[in-house]
Amino acid sequence: MSNTSVYAPSAKQEERESQTIACIVDNEPGVLARVVGLFSARGYNIESLTVAETDEAKHRSRITIVTDGTPSILEQIVLQLARLVPVRRVGVVTGHPQALEREMALFKVVAEGEKRVEAARLADIFRAKVVDVSNTSFIFELTGTREKIDAFRELMKPLGLTDVSRTGVLSINRGPEEGIGDRRRTGD
Repeated sequence: MSNTSVYAPSAKQEERESQTIACIVDNEPGVLARVVGLFSARGYNIESLTVAETDEAKHRSRITIVTDGTPSILEQIVLQLARLVPVRRVGVVTGHPQALEREMALFKVVAEGEKRVEAARLADIFRAKVVDVSNTSFIFELTGTREKIDAFRELMKPLGLTDVSRTGVLSINRGPEEGIGDRRRTGD
């Protein structure tokens, strides 16, 4: 007797990937809760979330979300975000040719002697700015890609890294055109 199934073989497992999504939303109470609720209700994870008002006259805010999932899940997230009433525009930033993504972080390093000298040398290489210094500690400010922030963090761990505070990913398009990436919906 054969162990082969008469049913079609299961679909090949899709690879998970990280994606940055930008949303322009009405700046009103409860909007962020609705966006985050969409993720939690469906079991989607948010790796990074930043939000701030960007147009005071129109009362609009920009929400930048980094999430992960299979391509089909990521597409569903974008489509579901676009259906929320307070969402004016949704765009996929990741992979867009004009997209620029950055994150800012503060690092506290407590060190003495050679470790202190090495921490200052590495900060200079990474172009981190010293924003506070004492006899036993530094606080460095670093802006760059997520990978750059992660690399700096890993190098500072053995040198006395005690605390990290990160903003989350911010994004904007290069060039003169306004935009938030690959637009999925407009509704100004």
